[in-house]
Amino acid sequence: MSVSVRVPTILRPYTQGASEVSVEGSTLSEVLESLDTSYPGIKGRVLDESGELRRFVNVYVDNDDVRFSEGLQTAIKDGGQVSIIPAVAGGC
Repeated sequence: MSVSVRVPTILRPYTQGASEVSVEGSTLSEVLESLDTSYPGIKGRVLDESGELRRFVNVYVDNDDVRFSEGLQTAIKDGGQVSIIPAVAGGC
């Protein structure tokens, strides 16, 4: 299954500057494995040491936040889209 992954600016050094890449997988976990195979090191920036999504990284599958669905086991249909978005903190 081909899946499109939108890559934030901060992770583009791993993808040779590409803002969007195509990888294979039917779950978010499989997509991240495929992404790391093609672009070594990127998975470590998305997942923490225990293999869970990092606290300040948001991941969406077809516009749905995976934290409110099945997390890493979220199903992704062929032609689906994954967006990796770093959280932004700020204030006065």
